[in-house]
Amino acid sequence: MAKDKDSHPHHDPVVVSESGLGPYQQTVRAGRHTLLADEPVTMGGGDTGPSPFDLLLASLGACTSITLRMYAEHKHLPLTGVSVELMHDRIEVEGHGKIDRISRTITLTGDLTRDQRSKLLAIANKCPMYRVLHSDLRIDSVLADRESAAPVA
Repeated sequence: MAKDKDSHPHHDPVVVSESGLGPYQQTVRAGRHTLLADEPVTMGGGDTGPSPFDLLLASLGACTSITLRMYAEHKHLPLTGVSVELMHDRIEVEGHGKIDRISRTITLTGDLTRDQRSKLLAIANKCPMYRVLHSDLRIDSVLADRESAAPVA
């Protein structure tokens, strides 16, 4: 796996395709892992998997927890558990209209000092997903060269 400066190793692409089992159900393939994504019933889906926003929040939560665990192990901190609760909503900001907001509550367990807890919060704000979500993100989209593709089984 190639590794760029300031990034994680490159992985195989994540492939998302319609499953054909519901109006919005998607099959998500990430390496050797397969999961479903869907919209809730209130949005016309079957609620057979996490929604796209749930998956985004899960990515940030997992990255936060993993980053904190790695840091605690590296610094030999007495961190015995990490839990991250996340919510997404849209809020009105004067002069900017509505903006997206993610609320993240991190629960740390273990015999940690106030300074250690404070440092862990600072580290949480340096996890790769947090940095990506706070960056000037560019998404390049192109259409595949083929007009129709067979569904991925």
